[in-house]
Amino acid sequence: MRATTTFIALATATALAGCAGLDAPGTGGPAAPAPTIRVGDTWVYRATDGFRAPLRWNETHEVVAVAPGAITVRVTETGPDARGARTEVWATPGQLQSGPVFDDETRRFTPPARIYDFPMAPGQRWNQWVDNQWVDRARGGEPRAGQINRYVTVGDWKRVPTPAGTFDALMLRVLMRLDDEEFWRYPTTCNYVLYYAPAVGAMVRAEKSAEYWEKGDRRDGFGAIQSQRATLELVSYTRGAS
Repeated sequence: MRATTTFIALATATALAGCAGLDAPGTGGPAAPAPTIRVGDTWVYRATDGFRAPLRWNETHEVVAVAPGAITVRVTETGPDARGARTEVWATPGQLQSGPVFDDETRRFTPPARIYDFPMAPGQRWNQWVDNQWVDRARGGEPRAGQINRYVTVGDWKRVPTPAGTFDALMLRVLMRLDDEEFWRYPTTCNYVLYYAPAVGAMVRAEKSAEYWEKGDRRDGFGAIQSQRATLELVSYTRGAS
């Protein structure tokens, strides 16, 4: 039995109960179809991450190639805390083959990570264990491999205001356990809320929180260490020529 089974069992029970911190699954409304992706589709997000003095940057996601089994998106960052550029590859809309699921690290997934499950409707759930390979920058670029667990609950439709406008969006709650355990700490656990808007063909807002515990006796007064507190919101978008 996987050591993380307890994590998912707890997450499922909490989601079903609708306890504080987790939203119950949605109860009605239409399904969101898979978007039609075209070369030139571009989404620009404003991002912050941190606490007293948060990091700030803009992310531009541009579709640069569309082929069977491979939608390539170039992501560039600008602003005072920009971290450079990266490339994402999606097997199909919603199915991430290569790219980040936490922070800006690039992971290669087998099978693709199910970020969205189209057609996507309120009340939908999925729980995925996905193998991945990634480069650990904290270890000087050491190649690593492991397994991530993602549990997703689709909530109801919401009216979501952003700098790019107000959109009808499906709210998704994502509970994720990473594979970054060390001898001195437990794996990172993430609690995300994403808003997907069919009119845009992409996410319009994300609220991300992540933490980990150091190993040892928790009765010593130390609490969880928060490693992410980020927000992304859509600033503008353009669709490529059909």
